[in-house]
Amino acid sequence: GLVYYRALQSTRGALDRYVASLNVPTATYDGWSREAKMAFWVNAYNTFVLQTVVSRYPIRGTSGAYPASSIRQIPGAFDQTKHRAAGRSVTLDEIEKTVLAEFKEPRLSLALGRGAVGSGRLRSEAFTAARLPEQLEAIQQEFVTRQRLLKVDRTAGMVSPTPILSWHEAEFVAAYGDKADARFATRSSIERALIAFITPNLLPLEKEFVDENKFRVTYQEFDWRLNDLTGGRIE
Repeated sequence: GLVYYRALQSTRGALDRYVASLNVPTATYDGWSREAKMAFWVNAYNTFVLQTVVSRYPIRGTSGAYPASSIRQIPGAFDQTKHRAAGRSVTLDEIEKTVLAEFKEPRLSLALGRGAVGSGRLRSEAFTAARLPEQLEAIQQEFVTRQRLLKVDRTAGMVSPTPILSWHEAEFVAAYGDKADARFATRSSIERALIAFITPNLLPLEKEFVDENKFRVTYQEFDWRLNDLTGGRIE
């Protein structure tokens, strides 16, 4: 899920051409299937992030709130800079919080790279309409295997998911809140959604721990370090 930004910057012509190709006519976009539209916006978001980073790479920020090389050090990267796609002018935040939210598919939020280590893994392939169901299923399966997305600590009695779930609480609750077993009825709606989302793919001992229903849920702190492969892998 890491990006070799230095190499991408040195050969960014193809990236810029792809970005330009995203501004398809509105009429063309309107004729696509729901799956094609979802795949399009995830690809657009991830591409705009790549372009945002390489345009300022290497990032050397001074804000103490984020790591020095974080995409968050780029002013307005998420909430001010506009990008053109499907005849619309949108920010990254608008794509995530408004455009993608309309599809009511919370797993899309885990397909967004955000230029950060703490996000879901940035896939080495584009999302496509034909393969979107299996790609989203793979994201859900992978969720329980990545420590930055989910930590199940049986010794401490804690389940710690990424805060991405809290950012998209309404979507996860709508999609999974009613799918949890009845014995979790006293838990909050987002905790029931989390349980339903992760249970099918947990390891046997983890599932046994969750089934006991004695754990506490605490959100992890999001890791805003740049997902940069340059200089070696990030621990």
